Amino acid sequence: MDGSAATGTAAVLLVGLSFRSAPVPMLEKVSVADTELPKLQLALLDNQVISESLVLSTCNRMEFYTVANAFHSGLDHVVDTIADFSGLPAEDLEPHLYVHYSDAAAEHMLNVASGLDSMVVGEQQIIGQLRGAYQEASQIGTVGRTLHDLTQRALRTGKRVHTETNIDTVGASMVSFSLDKAMGLLGVDPADDQPLVGRRALIIGAGAMASLASTHLGRMGIDHITVANRTLSRAENLVSHAREAGVDSTAVPLDLMSEVIGSADIVVSATGAVGHVVTAEHVKAARQDEAQAATRPLALVDLSMPTDIDHATAELPGVHLLNIEQLTTMAGEGVEDEDPARRIVADELAEFLEQQRAQAVVPTVKALRQKAVDLLAEELLVLEQRTPDMSDTDRQQVERSMRKLVDKLLHTPTVQAKKLSAAGATVSYPDALAALFQLPTGAVESVTEASSTRVPTSRAGMQGSAVRVPKPGTPTGSSAEPDQPTTADITTVGDISTSMQYKNQNDRGSNS
Repeated sequence: MDGSAATGTAAVLLVGLSFRSAPVPMLEKVSVADTELPKLQLALLDNQVISESLVLSTCNRMEFYTVANAFHSGLDHVVDTIADFSGLPAEDLEPHLYVHYSDAAAEHMLNVASGLDSMVVGEQQIIGQLRGAYQEASQIGTVGRTLHDLTQRALRTGKRVHTETNIDTVGASMVSFSLDKAMGLLGVDPADDQPLVGRRALIIGAGAMASLASTHLGRMGIDHITVANRTLSRAENLVSHAREAGVDSTAVPLDLMSEVIGSADIVVSATGAVGHVVTAEHVKAARQDEAQAATRPLALVDLSMPTDIDHATAELPGVHLLNIEQLTTMAGEGVEDEDPARRIVADELAEFLEQQRAQAVVPTVKALRQKAVDLLAEELLVLEQRTPDMSDTDRQQVERSMRKLVDKLLHTPTVQAKKLSAAGATVSYPDALAALFQLPTGAVESVTEASSTRVPTSRAGMQGSAVRVPKPGTPTGSSAEPDQPTTADITTVGDISTSMQYKNQNDRGSNS
């Protein structure tokens, strides 16, 4: 697909990794605490190539959306920033990264917002997570016009998909999916009416995922919910909502969590903390009665990234642990209403790209007309100096004629530039005009000083990796090279075309 999901020659560059491309331990190392996200997003802007940034961080994905005016150097900077914040060498990260550029990056965000790239296809929680990521980036000032337009289009697309299709009938979110699996471990059929009657639950955390867990447990007929959180007031707020829904609930500070585990059948942890919140010692101390521990199973559900619950808890008698890594293998690969959802995404993407292309030519057209006005003013001044005896009436008539001539001369090319740009033709008409008329806007120099770069590859049946290769057409020892991806780039590295051109809708092996 031709065109650019951006304004001018700057385009959206996405670098990410998810449960599809990276093992959970790698995701844990790359994920950052909520308090560090503003620093990360600002660090992405700390160069001359990236002008906007937005980081989408969930329990099973880390995606870095940026707007770059140069592909190769932009990719280098994003990967280096990820490496700096995660403490991992770039060489260790690259095999697990996927890269989408321009139209493919826009398409990816629309798929993500629609739940088509989620571990549980069709889940709705991702819409709220994307909205939250956008609001966070807006507050710190890293989102501009391009990412604003793209994110709003993605949120609109996600809403349409969930409103107009039945894609989310498989499950409202990862939370409900994981709790249904947990009920199975307890010998309870989630399809039964009120399957959790007589059961008790402990929820650790008081954020969005904790709220979803509380709601789902309430629907399943849970007898009692205890919410433990570092900030007690937030736990009390979640409890008040649960009580309004008719669920008996209490709030406790986090340091009293251990006392509640012993009486719980299900423990859900979703704190986003760094380090384990629930250890094997906590669970063992709460289940000292061996007879009770053997006859009363305990399901631990860890929805955090990095993990909240120590893996060693699963070795205790009667204890079952579900975390992101295990849930990844359980999630289904498709749903009945996926095709209609993908058609909506395709329609929204086409409309978005057409609008972006039309907007891209506007600054160039304005600059062209302004240059014409400036030149006309100069010529009129010269005429006035050379014809001091010309009457005011004649001078006004000459000025009117010259202005009409300029308007007529510019009308057809400017209209055609808008029309051809919106149609997504291969040639960049804004840049062509800018180059022909030597305009100050529209043409961005795309030359970098590096002689090598990371280029993503995405081979059939394999996860994409980012590798360093010399840029095509670069003479040995030369530092001048084109920095936007070209046909030569795609030919040289083979399957990079899957991430830079229109991606096959049926290829779901790239990320979530």
